[in-house]
Amino acid sequence: MRVLIVGGSGFLGGELIRLCAGLGHVVGATRFSGPAGGGSSPAEWFPADVRSRAAVAEVVGGFRPDVTINAAYRSGDWATTADGAAHVAAAVARSGGRLVHVSSDAVFSGDAPSYDETCPPDPVNPYGAAKAAAETAVRALVPGAAIVRTSLIVGGGGSTHEAFVRALATGSASGVLFTDDVRCPVHVADLAAALLELAERDLPGVHHVAGPEAVSRYELGLLIARRDGLPEQRLRPGLRTTAGVRGPLAVHLDCSATRRRLQVRLRGASEFLKPTRS
Repeated sequence: MRVLIVGGSGFLGGELIRLCAGLGHVVGATRFSGPAGGGSSPAEWFPADVRSRAAVAEVVGGFRPDVTINAAYRSGDWATTADGAAHVAAAVARSGGRLVHVSSDAVFSGDAPSYDETCPPDPVNPYGAAKAAAETAVRALVPGAAIVRTSLIVGGGGSTHEAFVRALATGSASGVLFTDDVRCPVHVADLAAALLELAERDLPGVHHVAGPEAVSRYELGLLIARRDGLPEQRLRPGLRTTAGVRGPLAVHLDCSATRRRLQVRLRGASEFLKPTRS
């Protein structure tokens, strides 16, 4: 199978490349910036700015993937997150093949106790609005696409969340971890495997793919510090509601319907961040 990873230089993109190549798929990947992996990379790399409709169409039309997985986004950039998703969907609609689009729990306000796959987006910040707009574009242009809403992606030490906790615990950064900002973290390997399974089985529609355990960013930080043997007393709790940071608070993704369809097991944070004993 020919698989194109849009946003291959990101944390999730890198995991998808390793997984797909390890299973024998022919892998292409796009990057706007960042390392392309050099000669040792298992992917064929294409420099492409997803904000350019023509650039995306050229890559998709030239590589001719059986499956395109769009993992590209930029938190403060509508053109990348929303317009870029529309450009990818338009290119897939023109060239053919399946599309798996990675969305986010940021499309929700956090006002409801939980959100399943039938819940409509009600974002409260620009990033969530961009992700919701991206979903609308993908559904309109590729009705058979899989739209995957996920949560905080961690695992293996390479995520921004883990890097921030290490910086706080070692004193190289200052700040707090919010106790009122609750998510359902997912391990990057679990998410990548779920995305590929959805692609291989051609399962369309909206899917929620996150861990079964809801924890605050502070609780997540403590789990990361304990796993890595870092001084957790250096992690300071704080409140998002008093910090002036716009965004949803407690967002509980109900993934039960998707979990029943998937063979991949989605682990909770306390399991995949459990310290390993030598």
